[in-house]
Amino acid sequence: MVDTVGIESGGSPVGERLRIAREAKGIALVDVASLTRIPIRHLEHIEKGEWDALPAATYSVGFARSYANMVGLDAAEIGQELRGELGIARSYNASPAAAFYEPADPARVPPRSVALIATVFIVLLVAGYLIWRSQAVGDAPVEPQLVETQAPAQQVQSQAAQPGPAATGPVVITAVKDAWLRVYEAGGKPILYENILKTGERYEVPATATAPQIRTSRPQDLRVTVGATAIAPLGAPDKLVANVSLKAADLAAASQGQAAPGTAAPAPAAAR
Repeated sequence: MVDTVGIESGGSPVGERLRIAREAKGIALVDVASLTRIPIRHLEHIEKGEWDALPAATYSVGFARSYANMVGLDAAEIGQELRGELGIARSYNASPAAAFYEPADPARVPPRSVALIATVFIVLLVAGYLIWRSQAVGDAPVEPQLVETQAPAQQVQSQAAQPGPAATGPVVITAVKDAWLRVYEAGGKPILYENILKTGERYEVPATATAPQIRTSRPQDLRVTVGATAIAPLGAPDKLVANVSLKAADLAAASQGQAAPGTAAPAPAAAR
């Protein structure tokens, strides 16, 4: 174990920076623990600067770097500052323990180029659909004889029987501001997506998902659309929502004030 000299018990600047960044993004500490796989008690020690309560100084640096990546800070800079606080020699900068706790999972995060191509394709697809729809509606033939010969009572009954237009198309989540979210199948597994969605970035729920649901603590920072139809916010601002259905039919029903099947109440926060 590396000796840690010169550590003050009054709190750590690094721990304070990490806590402020987390709170600014509205991410709960339990969500940081879930994504980074770092025990929540270790995260609490990090925010309080209680480095001697962690397994070893090199592990402390690795934990801090993973935490920094989660809240959007420079992991290398945080690691260097923490080494200075702990008095770790520069020869320990290449410790493999730090890389072990990096939260990024390449299997879950698509390359930026693929995401960009997919976004352009979706935009073109939606634009083409809107153009086709506007032309189809504008060129639709009018049948005045059918309207004139229909009795008034029959007209009212026919209009009442026809449902409103159903929202169809892919379910897309767009970040208005940086926001962490997790998309998963009902029951919690498998996890389809789990990361911080940067401002302007979009995530499309796979068409193959059978019962997709979402968990996030910043619902007001996420805009959900079904095809070209905008959906109402998933929950109250700065309130944790969980087990909310992302099926197109459920989202459309909830947006119209109807009871959406398959939408569960927000789950309580995980116990420590």
